[in-house]
Amino acid sequence: MTKPSIGLIGLAVMGENLALNIESRGFPIAVYNRTASVTEKFLATRAKGKQFYGAYTLEEFVESMATPRKIIILVKAGAPVDAVIDQLKPLLSPGDIIIDGGNSLYEDTERRAVAIEALGLRFMGMGVSGGEEGALHGPSLMPGGPQEGYEEMAPILTKIAAQVDDGPCVTYIGPRGAGHYVKMVHNGIEYGDMQLIAEAYDLLRRVLGLDAAQLHEVFTAWNKTELESYLIEITADIFTKIDDQTGKPLVDLILDKAAQKGTGKWTIMSALDLGIPIPTMDAAVNARILSSQKDQRVAASALLKGPEVTFTGDRQVFIDAVRDALYCSKICSYAQGMALIKAASDSFEYNLNLGEIARIWKGGCIIRAGFLDKIKLAFQKNPELANLLLDDGFRGDIEQKQKGWRYVVETAATHGVPIYALGASLAYFDAYRQANLPQNLTQAQRDYFGAHTYERTDQPGSFHTEWAE
Repeated sequence: MTKPSIGLIGLAVMGENLALNIESRGFPIAVYNRTASVTEKFLATRAKGKQFYGAYTLEEFVESMATPRKIIILVKAGAPVDAVIDQLKPLLSPGDIIIDGGNSLYEDTERRAVAIEALGLRFMGMGVSGGEEGALHGPSLMPGGPQEGYEEMAPILTKIAAQVDDGPCVTYIGPRGAGHYVKMVHNGIEYGDMQLIAEAYDLLRRVLGLDAAQLHEVFTAWNKTELESYLIEITADIFTKIDDQTGKPLVDLILDKAAQKGTGKWTIMSALDLGIPIPTMDAAVNARILSSQKDQRVAASALLKGPEVTFTGDRQVFIDAVRDALYCSKICSYAQGMALIKAASDSFEYNLNLGEIARIWKGGCIIRAGFLDKIKLAFQKNPELANLLLDDGFRGDIEQKQKGWRYVVETAATHGVPIYALGASLAYFDAYRQANLPQNLTQAQRDYFGAHTYERTDQPGSFHTEWAE
């Protein structure tokens, strides 16, 4: 077997699948896992008869590879990544490349890049999206770090990435932590998308009383419209799964407590630091947190009363309006995410290409959707576009569909159905389109109690008023 120049550390399902993907494209690969039995099992089963070199110590792993070595780490984010890097550093040669393919915080990637490159090594942080199936068949890849490191990795990355009509779903993102930053915001948009879909589902079942079979029909139809996407597709599939034990739709038996692993929270924290509003994503994280308070909600449901659901309108009109509300809100969610990426690019000197980022999200990743091509074209047409809402195409879509959006938000409020993200998205749109907001009063209050000063509309400068006699 040809001595591999690429290796992978961490043989959980994502690691196994990515390694199999790499090998299937004609690249022999070395693999290592801290637990030897995991490596043994992989080599005896899924990797059997293929171009794999299994190592049982890091020394053996490193020695098995041709230089310059390209080593992908797929272990849990945080301290485990640092531990593996610390063990690797004394074993590597100048010019070797370490690629962290996990969901690491971009600030950790920035720190690691400085420390590792001081040793003459190269470090890349690479976002990988697509889940287990994407890793095996073609993910969306978001590599950041030194550009020459990317150029050396490109022959492999372009082969293993998802392939769409305009190329592989990988591109050089930018220096240092840029790849992990873009992956973090990708996950924030994913949070928003999932919450918006959950609220659309909740409206259809609570207000109209649709059952799983009817919901399957609705979401299947929606996936043939401007909402076409991976998440809408799998949502339609979910409604068809029947529980073997009860004969009921499985989705109706799943406890309504959602977890959040950190990337959504990180996105919100970064947005606050950069001064970029992302209310759709913020709503999605808060909705998950509130969902985890199941016991409190059950107790509250016996005490806190809301309106009865007594819908008397046209059912198909409402279904179509929910579709329009979902689409308009998705535009707002992506607009917020791209605005945040642009702010980070400017602040951290990443020099990000927003059109290319939208392009590589067209395939492989969780948020892949038909309208990403429209986003790509919007930024290709105007790389300095401040907000997707200002693009002619998206502005026209919202002008056409906002009546249904407002009808849905009004109906939800009337019937007491919570719509964290759909409502936040509409508020974002309405606030963004206002030339004047009520924060003139906020500034007056701040100056009243804290002498924080204010600016005036009719003359330059900062002012303070003694408000009380």
